[in-house]
Amino acid sequence: MYGTGSWGTAYASVLADAGTNVTMWGRRQEVVDQINAGTNEDYLPELRLPSTIRATSDPFEAAAGADIVVLAVPSQTLRANLEAWGSVLPSSAAIVSLMKGVELGTTRRMSEVISEVGGVEPERVVIVSGPNLAREIAVKQPAASVVASSSAAMAELVAAACAAPYFRPYTGSDVVGTEICGAVKNVIALAVGMAEGLGMGDNSKASIITRGLAETMRLGMALGGEAPTFAGLAGVGDLIATCMSPLSRNHSFGVRLGQGLAVSEVIAVTKQTAEGVKSCTSILELARHTGVDVPIIEQVDAMIQHDRSAQEVVSALLSRPRKAETA
Repeated sequence: MYGTGSWGTAYASVLADAGTNVTMWGRRQEVVDQINAGTNEDYLPELRLPSTIRATSDPFEAAAGADIVVLAVPSQTLRANLEAWGSVLPSSAAIVSLMKGVELGTTRRMSEVISEVGGVEPERVVIVSGPNLAREIAVKQPAASVVASSSAAMAELVAAACAAPYFRPYTGSDVVGTEICGAVKNVIALAVGMAEGLGMGDNSKASIITRGLAETMRLGMALGGEAPTFAGLAGVGDLIATCMSPLSRNHSFGVRLGQGLAVSEVIAVTKQTAEGVKSCTSILELARHTGVDVPIIEQVDAMIQHDRSAQEVVSALLSRPRKAETA
């Protein structure tokens, strides 16, 4: 396991509770020491880690003998991390991505970066994505997720390794659709949070979620995704959780933007940046390259990158030409 953030730590606990021995790699020695003491105070202080989880700051040690390697670093740092230690990845292991983003500058999905920089065959890449808020997983509330790979054997290997009493994995083959759902939902959650910060109610938020799902599906299918994915756990399931929960970093970030704070001010308050803030520009660029209309993503990017106000964003969306709902 590479990465010691909230979701990486929660997923490590899932693997351990499913009977898997886990070695985590962390960049900061103080976090490594905390994990070896049975906690991760910086990210999930409420979680007591199983004794079958250990941590190291040595990337070679973390991968030694592993048949499953999990990547849980921030998506925009994946390339640099793989360039630093990607050579340690075992040549036959399943490489699992927990990351939900599109790379800035290249518009590559995380699986594409893994294959390109890590030298990993596409059939060894596995995507885990679904409505999996880390703090709920940490207290073992029931949840389900999609385990997607072009190789049914690799998907089943990873699903079996994380099938804990409170965590139910479903296997799938739609890597593209699963990744697009995971990336775009963060941007839509920012928009829903903005609406809440402006004092708008459930009608407004439900409208954004629904039209956000339409944008996600248009983009995902244009890139080769499969329609059922968008109606499943990785699609509408993850979208609802991320857009509506106060535990969602992207939702909470959007609320503060809607209340009038600038991006820099929200970062100063929260001490962290939401994934959608970093990925909205690359997702918009990917959509434009693909010829797909994504007005919500476009307006979120305008607010993040060009200081457009939340009220201006709402006005721009409501004043667009009318069209059939299926468009």
